[in-house]
Amino acid sequence: MWSIGNVKIKNKVVLAPMAGISDPSYMRIVEELGCGYAITELISAEAIVRENKKTFEMLNGMEKIKMPIAIQLFGGNAKVLSEAAKIIEKKFHPAVIDINMGCPVPKVAIRSEAGSSLLRNPDKIYDIVSSVVKAVNIPVTVKIRSGWDSDNINAVEVAKKIEKAGASAIAIHGRTRAQGYSGLSDWGIIKKVKEAISIPVIGNGDIKSCYDAKRMIEETGCDAIMIGRGVLGNPWLIKECVDYLEKEIEPITISAKEKITMLKKHFSYLIEDKCEKAALLEIRSHALWYVKGLKSSAKIKNQICGCTSDVEMFRILDEYLSNESNL
Repeated sequence: MWSIGNVKIKNKVVLAPMAGISDPSYMRIVEELGCGYAITELISAEAIVRENKKTFEMLNGMEKIKMPIAIQLFGGNAKVLSEAAKIIEKKFHPAVIDINMGCPVPKVAIRSEAGSSLLRNPDKIYDIVSSVVKAVNIPVTVKIRSGWDSDNINAVEVAKKIEKAGASAIAIHGRTRAQGYSGLSDWGIIKKVKEAISIPVIGNGDIKSCYDAKRMIEETGCDAIMIGRGVLGNPWLIKECVDYLEKEIEPITISAKEKITMLKKHFSYLIEDKCEKAALLEIRSHALWYVKGLKSSAKIKNQICGCTSDVEMFRILDEYLSNESNL
Protein backbone atom coordinates (compact mmCIF):
# COMPACT_ATOMS: atom_id res chain seq x y z
CA MET A 1 0.00 0.00 0.00
CA TRP A 2 1.12 3.57 -0.71
CA SER A 3 -0.51 6.99 -0.51
CA ILE A 4 -1.13 10.18 -2.44
CA GLY A 5 -1.59 12.72 0.31
CA ASN A 6 -4.25 11.17 2.54
CA VAL A 7 -5.50 8.81 -0.19
CA LYS A 8 -4.44 5.21 0.46
CA ILE A 9 -3.87 3.01 -2.61
CA LYS A 10 -3.88 -0.77 -2.21
CA ASN A 11 -1.26 -1.71 -4.80
CA LYS A 12 1.32 -0.31 -7.23
CA VAL A 13 -0.70 -0.71 -10.47
CA VAL A 14 -2.23 2.42 -11.99
CA LEU A 15 -4.37 2.87 -15.13
CA ALA A 16 -3.04 5.72 -17.27
CA PRO A 17 -5.22 8.56 -18.54
CA MET A 18 -5.96 7.76 -22.21
CA ALA A 19 -8.28 9.78 -24.43
CA GLY A 20 -11.28 7.71 -25.49
CA ILE A 21 -10.19 4.80 -23.27
CA SER A 22 -9.98 5.73 -19.60
CA ASP A 23 -13.67 6.37 -19.00
CA PRO A 24 -15.74 5.12 -16.05
CA SER A 25 -16.87 2.04 -18.01
CA TYR A 26 -13.32 0.83 -18.60
CA MET A 27 -12.33 1.79 -15.07
CA ARG A 28 -14.96 -0.63 -13.77
CA ILE A 29 -13.37 -3.39 -15.85
CA VAL A 30 -9.85 -2.78 -14.53
CA GLU A 31 -11.10 -2.29 -10.97
CA GLU A 32 -12.61 -5.79 -11.10
CA LEU A 33 -9.20 -7.04 -12.23
CA GLY A 34 -7.49 -5.55 -9.19
CA CYS A 35 -6.34 -2.09 -10.31
CA GLY A 36 -5.36 0.07 -7.36
CA TYR A 37 -5.80 3.56 -8.81
CA ALA A 38 -6.93 5.09 -12.10
CA ILE A 39 -6.86 8.47 -13.81
CA THR A 40 -9.54 9.60 -16.24
CA GLU A 41 -8.94 10.66 -19.79
CA LEU A 42 -8.00 14.34 -20.00
CA ILE A 43 -10.89 16.78 -19.49
CA SER A 44 -10.83 20.37 -20.71
CA ALA A 45 -10.78 22.83 -17.79
CA GLU A 46 -12.20 25.49 -20.10
CA ALA A 47 -15.15 23.25 -20.99
CA ILE A 48 -15.82 22.50 -17.31
CA VAL A 49 -15.91 26.20 -16.43
CA ARG A 50 -18.26 26.83 -19.36
CA GLU A 51 -20.47 23.98 -18.09
CA ASN A 52 -20.27 22.08 -21.38
CA LYS A 53 -22.81 19.25 -21.19
CA LYS A 54 -20.85 16.77 -23.34
CA THR A 55 -17.76 17.27 -21.19
CA PHE A 56 -19.65 16.49 -18.01
CA GLU A 57 -21.17 13.41 -19.71
CA MET A 58 -17.64 12.03 -20.17
CA LEU A 59 -17.69 11.34 -16.42
CA ASN A 60 -21.04 9.53 -16.29
CA GLY A 61 -20.70 6.43 -14.12
CA MET A 62 -17.98 7.72 -11.80
CA GLU A 63 -20.13 6.94 -8.76
CA LYS A 64 -20.02 3.19 -9.56
CA ILE A 65 -16.26 2.94 -8.96
CA LYS A 66 -14.93 2.25 -5.49
CA MET A 67 -11.13 2.46 -6.02
CA PRO A 68 -9.47 5.88 -5.75
CA ILE A 69 -9.80 7.89 -8.96
CA ALA A 70 -8.19 11.10 -10.18
CA ILE A 71 -9.98 13.32 -12.67
CA GLN A 72 -7.41 14.75 -15.05
CA LEU A 73 -7.74 18.35 -16.24
CA PHE A 74 -5.86 20.10 -19.01
CA GLY A 75 -5.45 23.78 -19.72
CA GLY A 76 -2.90 26.55 -19.77
CA ASN A 77 -4.54 29.13 -17.53
CA ALA A 78 -4.06 28.86 -13.75
CA LYS A 79 -7.29 30.68 -12.92
CA VAL A 80 -9.40 28.52 -15.24
CA LEU A 81 -7.77 25.29 -14.04
CA SER A 82 -8.36 26.28 -10.41
CA GLU A 83 -12.01 27.10 -11.04
CA ALA A 84 -12.51 23.84 -12.96
CA ALA A 85 -10.86 21.87 -10.15
CA LYS A 86 -13.27 23.39 -7.62
CA ILE A 87 -16.27 22.48 -9.80
CA ILE A 88 -15.01 18.93 -10.33
CA GLU A 89 -14.35 18.45 -6.61
CA LYS A 90 -17.86 19.57 -5.71
CA LYS A 91 -19.71 17.76 -8.48
CA PHE A 92 -17.89 14.42 -8.74
CA HIS A 93 -15.95 14.00 -5.44
CA PRO A 94 -12.84 12.37 -6.94
CA ALA A 95 -10.05 11.26 -4.62
CA VAL A 96 -7.49 13.37 -6.51
CA ILE A 97 -7.23 16.14 -9.12
CA ASP A 98 -4.57 15.45 -11.74
CA ILE A 99 -3.16 18.09 -14.10
CA ASN A 100 -2.03 17.02 -17.56
CA MET A 101 1.36 18.45 -18.51
CA GLY A 102 2.39 15.61 -20.79
CA CYS A 103 -0.10 15.26 -23.64
CA PRO A 104 1.83 15.55 -26.96
CA VAL A 105 -1.24 15.91 -29.23
CA PRO A 106 -0.98 19.19 -31.21
CA LYS A 107 -4.50 20.42 -30.42
CA VAL A 108 -3.62 20.24 -26.70
CA ALA A 109 0.10 21.00 -26.68
CA ILE A 110 0.14 23.61 -29.43
CA ARG A 111 -3.28 25.18 -29.99
CA SER A 112 -4.31 25.15 -26.32
CA GLU A 113 -0.80 25.86 -24.97
CA ALA A 114 -1.47 23.11 -22.45
CA GLY A 115 -0.28 19.53 -21.93
CA SER A 116 3.39 19.03 -22.76
CA SER A 117 3.86 22.61 -24.00
CA LEU A 118 3.94 23.67 -20.34
CA LEU A 119 7.23 21.79 -19.94
CA ARG A 120 8.88 24.73 -21.71
CA ASN A 121 7.88 27.06 -18.89
CA PRO A 122 8.66 25.63 -15.41
CA ASP A 123 7.71 28.89 -13.68
CA LYS A 124 4.24 28.75 -15.24
CA ILE A 125 3.96 25.15 -14.08
CA TYR A 126 4.70 26.29 -10.53
CA ASP A 127 2.00 28.98 -10.73
CA ILE A 128 -0.61 26.57 -12.10
CA VAL A 129 0.04 23.81 -9.58
CA SER A 130 0.22 26.22 -6.65
CA SER A 131 -3.08 27.80 -7.69
CA VAL A 132 -4.92 24.49 -8.06
CA VAL A 133 -3.53 23.14 -4.77
CA LYS A 134 -4.90 26.21 -2.96
CA ALA A 135 -8.28 25.90 -4.71
CA VAL A 136 -9.25 22.39 -3.57
CA ASN A 137 -9.27 20.28 -0.43
CA ILE A 138 -8.09 17.06 -2.07
CA PRO A 139 -4.59 16.06 -3.26
CA VAL A 140 -3.33 17.47 -6.56
CA THR A 141 -0.98 15.50 -8.82
CA VAL A 142 0.69 16.20 -12.17
CA LYS A 143 1.55 14.02 -15.17
CA ILE A 144 4.62 15.09 -17.15
CA ARG A 145 7.03 13.84 -19.81
CA SER A 146 10.81 13.79 -19.78
CA GLY A 147 10.90 17.09 -21.68
CA TRP A 148 9.86 18.90 -24.84
CA ASP A 149 12.48 17.22 -27.04
CA SER A 150 15.89 15.51 -26.77
CA ASP A 151 17.62 18.88 -26.42
CA ASN A 152 15.31 19.93 -23.60
CA ILE A 153 15.12 17.13 -21.03
CA ASN A 154 14.04 19.03 -17.92
CA ALA A 155 11.84 16.60 -15.98
CA VAL A 156 13.95 16.90 -12.81
CA GLU A 157 13.70 20.71 -12.79
CA VAL A 158 9.97 20.53 -13.50
CA ALA A 159 9.40 17.88 -10.83
CA LYS A 160 11.09 20.05 -8.20
CA LYS A 161 8.85 22.99 -9.15
CA ILE A 162 5.77 20.75 -8.91
CA GLU A 163 6.76 19.45 -5.49
CA LYS A 164 7.52 22.97 -4.23
CA ALA A 165 4.10 24.12 -5.46
CA GLY A 166 2.42 21.60 -3.18
CA ALA A 167 1.56 18.64 -5.41
CA SER A 168 1.16 15.26 -3.70
CA ALA A 169 2.60 13.03 -6.45
CA ILE A 170 4.01 13.06 -9.97
CA ALA A 171 3.57 10.63 -12.86
CA ILE A 172 6.30 10.74 -15.47
CA HIS A 173 6.27 9.26 -18.95
CA GLY A 174 9.84 8.59 -20.06
CA ARG A 175 9.36 9.97 -23.57
CA THR A 176 9.69 13.55 -24.77
CA ARG A 177 6.87 15.47 -26.38
CA ALA A 178 8.68 15.22 -29.72
CA GLN A 179 8.74 11.41 -29.47
CA GLY A 180 5.00 11.15 -29.05
CA TYR A 181 4.54 7.40 -28.58
CA SER A 182 7.43 6.33 -30.78
CA GLY A 183 10.89 5.11 -29.80
CA LEU A 184 11.69 3.92 -26.30
CA SER A 185 10.72 5.32 -22.92
CA ASP A 186 13.79 6.49 -20.97
CA TRP A 187 13.41 4.92 -17.56
CA GLY A 188 16.64 6.60 -16.49
CA ILE A 189 14.86 9.96 -16.27
CA ILE A 190 12.18 8.38 -14.07
CA LYS A 191 14.95 7.26 -11.70
CA LYS A 192 16.45 10.76 -11.65
CA VAL A 193 13.09 12.32 -10.81
CA LYS A 194 12.51 9.79 -8.04
CA GLU A 195 15.89 10.59 -6.54
CA ALA A 196 15.31 14.36 -6.76
CA ILE A 197 11.98 14.66 -4.92
CA SER A 198 10.30 13.23 -1.84
CA ILE A 199 6.68 12.92 -3.03
CA PRO A 200 5.57 9.66 -4.73
CA VAL A 201 6.62 9.08 -8.33
CA ILE A 202 4.60 6.95 -10.76
CA GLY A 203 6.59 5.55 -13.68
CA ASN A 204 5.00 5.35 -17.13
CA GLY A 205 6.11 4.09 -20.53
CA ASP A 206 6.65 0.68 -22.17
CA ILE A 207 4.90 -1.47 -19.55
CA LYS A 208 3.80 -4.32 -21.81
CA SER A 209 4.03 -7.20 -19.35
CA CYS A 210 4.16 -7.95 -15.64
CA TYR A 211 7.91 -8.48 -16.05
CA ASP A 212 8.27 -4.92 -17.38
CA ALA A 213 6.35 -3.66 -14.35
CA LYS A 214 8.69 -5.34 -11.90
CA ARG A 215 11.77 -4.25 -13.84
CA MET A 216 10.66 -0.61 -13.86
CA ILE A 217 10.20 -0.59 -10.10
CA GLU A 218 13.58 -2.24 -9.58
CA GLU A 219 15.44 0.03 -12.03
CA THR A 220 13.85 3.36 -11.11
CA GLY A 221 12.69 2.98 -7.50
CA CYS A 222 9.31 4.44 -8.49
CA ASP A 223 6.43 4.07 -6.05
CA ALA A 224 3.99 2.68 -8.63
CA ILE A 225 3.78 1.85 -12.32
CA MET A 226 1.27 3.30 -14.78
CA ILE A 227 -0.01 1.17 -17.66
CA GLY A 228 -1.33 2.82 -20.81
CA ARG A 229 -1.50 1.29 -24.29
CA GLY A 230 -0.55 -2.15 -22.96
CA VAL A 231 -4.12 -2.66 -21.69
CA LEU A 232 -5.81 -2.04 -25.03
CA GLY A 233 -7.73 -5.24 -25.64
CA ASN A 234 -5.89 -6.73 -22.68
CA PRO A 235 -7.27 -5.45 -19.36
CA TRP A 236 -5.94 -8.70 -17.84
CA LEU A 237 -2.49 -7.06 -17.89
CA ILE A 238 -3.63 -5.17 -14.78
CA LYS A 239 -4.29 -8.42 -12.89
CA GLU A 240 -1.08 -9.98 -14.19
CA CYS A 241 0.96 -7.05 -12.88
CA VAL A 242 -0.75 -7.05 -9.48
CA ASP A 243 -0.36 -10.82 -9.11
CA TYR A 244 3.28 -10.86 -10.22
CA LEU A 245 4.37 -7.85 -8.16
CA GLU A 246 2.68 -9.11 -5.00
CA LYS A 247 2.91 -12.92 -5.26
CA GLU A 248 5.16 -13.63 -8.28
CA ILE A 249 2.25 -15.44 -9.96
CA GLU A 250 3.04 -16.02 -13.63
CA PRO A 251 0.50 -14.89 -16.27
CA ILE A 252 -1.71 -17.40 -18.08
CA THR A 253 -3.06 -17.37 -21.64
CA ILE A 254 -6.44 -15.67 -22.09
CA SER A 255 -8.78 -17.68 -24.33
CA ALA A 256 -10.84 -16.33 -27.24
CA LYS A 257 -14.00 -17.05 -25.25
CA GLU A 258 -12.75 -15.06 -22.27
CA LYS A 259 -11.88 -12.12 -24.52
CA ILE A 260 -15.29 -12.03 -26.19
CA THR A 261 -17.08 -12.48 -22.86
CA MET A 262 -15.14 -9.50 -21.50
CA LEU A 263 -16.01 -7.49 -24.59
CA LYS A 264 -19.70 -8.12 -23.96
CA LYS A 265 -19.36 -7.07 -20.32
CA HIS A 266 -17.50 -3.94 -21.41
CA PHE A 267 -20.35 -3.02 -23.77
CA SER A 268 -22.94 -3.59 -21.03
CA TYR A 269 -21.08 -1.07 -18.86
CA LEU A 270 -20.79 1.43 -21.72
CA ILE A 271 -24.52 1.27 -22.46
CA GLU A 272 -25.24 2.16 -18.81
CA ASP A 273 -23.23 5.39 -19.08
CA LYS A 274 -23.60 6.50 -22.72
CA CYS A 275 -26.17 6.71 -25.49
CA GLU A 276 -26.39 3.62 -27.73
CA LYS A 277 -24.66 5.29 -30.70
CA ALA A 278 -21.67 6.45 -28.61
CA ALA A 279 -21.44 3.08 -26.85
CA LEU A 280 -21.38 1.22 -30.18
CA LEU A 281 -18.69 3.48 -31.64
CA GLU A 282 -16.51 2.99 -28.59
CA ILE A 283 -16.98 -0.78 -28.25
CA ARG A 284 -16.23 -1.24 -31.94
CA SER A 285 -12.78 0.27 -31.39
CA HIS A 286 -12.22 -1.88 -28.32
CA ALA A 287 -13.42 -4.98 -30.21
CA LEU A 288 -10.61 -4.56 -32.74
CA TRP A 289 -8.11 -4.56 -29.86
CA TYR A 290 -9.74 -7.51 -28.08
CA VAL A 291 -9.62 -9.78 -31.15
CA LYS A 292 -6.07 -8.83 -32.09
CA GLY A 293 -3.91 -11.93 -32.15
CA LEU A 294 -6.80 -14.40 -32.41
CA LYS A 295 -7.02 -16.86 -35.31
CA SER A 296 -8.52 -15.27 -38.45
CA SER A 297 -8.40 -11.90 -36.68
CA ALA A 298 -8.05 -9.94 -39.96
CA LYS A 299 -11.32 -11.37 -41.27
CA ILE A 300 -13.24 -10.75 -38.08
CA LYS A 301 -11.87 -7.20 -37.81
CA ASN A 302 -13.24 -6.41 -41.28
CA GLN A 303 -16.63 -7.78 -40.27
CA ILE A 304 -16.68 -5.75 -37.05
CA CYS A 305 -15.82 -2.54 -38.93
CA GLY A 306 -18.91 -3.06 -41.10
CA CYS A 307 -21.30 -3.51 -38.17
CA THR A 308 -24.12 -1.01 -37.69
CA SER A 309 -25.50 -2.43 -34.43
CA ASP A 310 -24.33 -4.22 -31.31
CA VAL A 311 -26.63 -7.16 -32.16
CA GLU A 312 -24.83 -7.61 -35.47
CA MET A 313 -21.39 -7.34 -33.90
CA PHE A 314 -22.08 -9.88 -31.17
CA ARG A 315 -23.69 -12.26 -33.69
CA ILE A 316 -20.41 -12.19 -35.63
CA LEU A 317 -18.41 -12.83 -32.47
CA ASP A 318 -20.67 -15.68 -31.34
CA GLU A 319 -20.39 -17.30 -34.77
CA TYR A 320 -16.63 -16.99 -34.48
CA LEU A 321 -16.69 -18.81 -31.14
CA SER A 322 -18.99 -21.56 -32.51
CA ASN A 323 -16.34 -22.45 -35.09
CA GLU A 324 -14.01 -24.85 -33.24
CA SER A 325 -11.20 -24.23 -35.72
CA ASN A 326 -10.90 -20.69 -34.30
CA LEU A 327 -10.34 -21.87 -30.72
